[in-house]
Formats: sequence, structure tokens, C-alpha cells
Amino acid sequence: MPFTPHGKHLIAGDWVAGPATFTSDPAHGPAHAFSIGTPELVDAAVQAAEDAFWTYAYTTREERAAFLDAIADEIEARAEAITEIGTQETGLPVARLQGERGRTTGQLRLFADHIRKGDYLDRRHDAALPDRQPLPRPDLRVIQRPIGPVAVFGASNFPLAFSTAGGDTAAALAAGCPVVVKGHSAHPGTGEIIAEAIHAAIDKTGMPKGVFSLIQGGDRHVGAALVQHPLIKAVGFTGSLAGGRALFDLCAARPEPIPFFGELGSVNPMFVLPAAAANRGAAVGTGWAGSLTMGAGQFCTNPGIAVVEAGPAGDAFVAAAKTALEQVGPQVMLTEGIAKAYRDGQARFEGRNSVTPLLSTESQGREANPNLYETDAATYLQDHALGEEVFGPLGLVIRVSGLDEMERLAKGFEGQLTATIHLDPEDATDARRLLPILERKAGRVLANGFPTGVEVADAMVHGGPYPASTNFGATSVGTLSIRRFLRPVSFQNIPEGVLPDDLA
Repeated sequence: MPFTPHGKHLIAGDWVAGPATFTSDPAHGPAHAFSIGTPELVDAAVQAAEDAFWTYAYTTREERAAFLDAIADEIEARAEAITEIGTQETGLPVARLQGERGRTTGQLRLFADHIRKGDYLDRRHDAALPDRQPLPRPDLRVIQRPIGPVAVFGASNFPLAFSTAGGDTAAALAAGCPVVVKGHSAHPGTGEIIAEAIHAAIDKTGMPKGVFSLIQGGDRHVGAALVQHPLIKAVGFTGSLAGGRALFDLCAARPEPIPFFGELGSVNPMFVLPAAAANRGAAVGTGWAGSLTMGAGQFCTNPGIAVVEAGPAGDAFVAAAKTALEQVGPQVMLTEGIAKAYRDGQARFEGRNSVTPLLSTESQGREANPNLYETDAATYLQDHALGEEVFGPLGLVIRVSGLDEMERLAKGFEGQLTATIHLDPEDATDARRLLPILERKAGRVLANGFPTGVEVADAMVHGGPYPASTNFGATSVGTLSIRRFLRPVSFQNIPEGVLPDDLA
């Protein structure tokens, strides 16, 4: 049965209308009216989250795991309706939404299993040494404890996996922290139906109503009210560098500064080493074009820059990439605003003498066509604007004279989510020179692949040095992401019967 949004906020178990509405702007299908968030609604949601914390933070790991599993079950129960509204709002294909839904439920179930095991608690015990000289040692036990209510901002490019019940929400709920989500206005109907699933799971498992709230829409004042609320203890964000940096600064300027875990932007450079270029440069170029244009280039790990030596092998790589890109037709982008930003980014390249257009196309409306440009290492290092992310299917090839220049170029990159090396066995020595630089620049370094797509697994890191993210020690994907919403507490000489259950 088709899903028709009612357009309200979910606050502590109640669907609440606001004083004003906005209308969604779907890629196709009907538009719907949604209530606009306000600072007053934010306050109500955060106050409810704080009240819920005193119960939810002290539930057992098994109770929270069952809650996460129930959310996954409720999402799957709404599978067809989620796909329908999601494709309408975003323009993403059905297969993409189906895969993203599976990833979302997979994240929830992964965290359920993770907290059941209990390893994330990082429990340590130094037994008392009453007879130690010159001073006795007290009994010391340490454990990770939840920090409090968490704010999560939905992402435009992942309506499921990085939004209402996405990785940030799953990690915070697993840690024992209530969540207040500011939904993204690009897909409010998708956010609403996912909120309904969470609401149903709350009722099914008997969790406190304030453990989750969704505030729809609203301008920057709503986001500011959320991150500045004194009861919010951390923020998870995926979005633009400008928007994320503004929120980050607000968090730092609070009377009680709080961590802002923001993923802001990355060009994800790809380095093609000499033997790989000589042996299979054309194949790598074709593969790069496919990765560059997947999902209209609207992935945070989109490899926007390829580095390859000048010469015939590099020429073959570039020619193959250009040929493959010429076969890609216009693709629908997530929002009109993102499409305009893509055109503006292309205009920035078109107006520069420092780059050579290899494939220059025109994009109109909400559609994007691929574009390809080329420059050299010296020019790139002098023109920092070339390193700014263009969100969409635009690629830049940087030609280098050899490994020394490739190494200098690598050192000149800002922080990245990913960095990729394409190498053959003969390139091993060169790769060993490059790897220490790339591990310092990126949160994930990969070989002979393409970074588009992020595996949800224990060993995954999705983060990196600024501006890829605002906290280089954190990840927003994988089980390590739970640590963002925990803090260590040491208990000294606390009697067994008084200690938290997980320490006793």
C-alpha cells in the first residue's frame, strides 16, 4: 500500500505538527507538505532525550541489542514503501535504495551483535594491593559509559544509511545514548517512515519514548539550536564543508564545548604507479570512470582525482577514462541545490588556464553529465582551489614526471577519507615509499580497487584528517564508531554490589 506522509515531527512518541510547513521537491512523484522545525520543538525533543537517558543508559546490553534488532525488523517490514518514497524523493534507482536499506538494517544488527559481546566496554581491572609499599594501591576498574543525548544530522546523499536510522544513530543507540535527528529536507518522507519504524520498535521493546525524536526541516537556526542545546553531549554530521564547519564552530564555542563528529569533504586521490599504468592503464582508466560516475558521483568516497605519470602509459589511462565517460548519459542528482553546486564547480574549472578540458559537457536542471580535466603536479600545488571537492561526476587527472613528484604531490594533499594505490608487483618498492604519506593523509588506504562504497565491518574506518572529518581519531562506519558516544569512567574502591552490572 502506498505510503502517504503526514508531515509531522516525532517527539518523544508523539507526532507533532509545527506552526509552518514546507513542500518537498521530489525527483518524480507527488510532493508533500511537512512541518518546519523550530528551536522550541528542538528543546522539547532534547529535554525528552535527557529524561530518557536516565533509564535507557542503564538498560542491559541485551535489551539495547533487542531494540536495535527490532528497529531493523520494522524497517524491513516497510521495505517496499521505503523504496517507493525514497526513489521519488531522491531520484536514486530502486536497486540503490534496496541495497542501502540492507546496509542500514545490517548496521543495526551489527551493533546489536557488537554490544552483546561486550568487548567495546574495554573493561580493565587493577586489583587492590593493600600491602604495597610505600603506599597501598586502591582497587581500580574502568569501563566505557554513554555520554548523554546525541544530535544527528541526516545526509542528503544517503537517505537511509547516513540519515534517520543510519550509522550515527545506530552507534549512539548501541552506546546507550538517546538520539535527536534533524532530518534532511531533501528526503523528509523517507525520514518520516524510518522514524515510524523506530517508534514501533520503541513500543515493541518497551524503551522510553524520548530515546528517539525526529525534527523535520527548518533553517540554520534549528540546527544551531540543536548543537547549542546544553543537554546535547555530541553531534554526528555528514554534509558540506561550509555547513559542517559552521556547526563545528558552534560546538566549540559553547560554555561546555562538545565533540562534533563531522564528515565534511574529500577528493579521494588515486595514484596509478608506473608498472600498473604500463600493464593495465586502460583498464584502470575505465574502472575509474565507472567509480567516478556511480550514483552521479554523489558518494563521499568518490575518487575525484587520479595521479598518473606523463607518457604513453598515462596517455592510455586518460584516453580510456575519457572514452568511458563519454558513454555515460545525464544522471538525476539528489536535489536542485546539489545540481547547481555541481554546475558551479564545473564553472570553476572551466574558468582556469591551469587546467585543460578533456571532456567538457553542459548539465541542466537536476541532471549532471560527466566532465574531465587535466593539469600537472606543479600547477595543482600552486592552485589550492583545484583540490576543493566537486560533488558529482567530475574528474581531474594530475600528470607527474615520476615518483619523486608523485611523492611531493601526495604530501600536498589535505586530509582525505580515502587514498588509493594501483600497483603491480614491480611497483612494490614505489608503493612502500608512498604508503607512509598516504596513511598520514587518509583514514582508509586501498590497493587495486576503487573507494566508492564503504564496507560495514569491524575493521572499517570512514573518517580522516581535516577537512575529511573534524575528528581524525573517529570513524562514522564500523563498530569502532560506537566509541564516539562513550567515555571512560574509573571506579575506585566501589563495592561489588554497587558497581555497574557490566563491571561486577
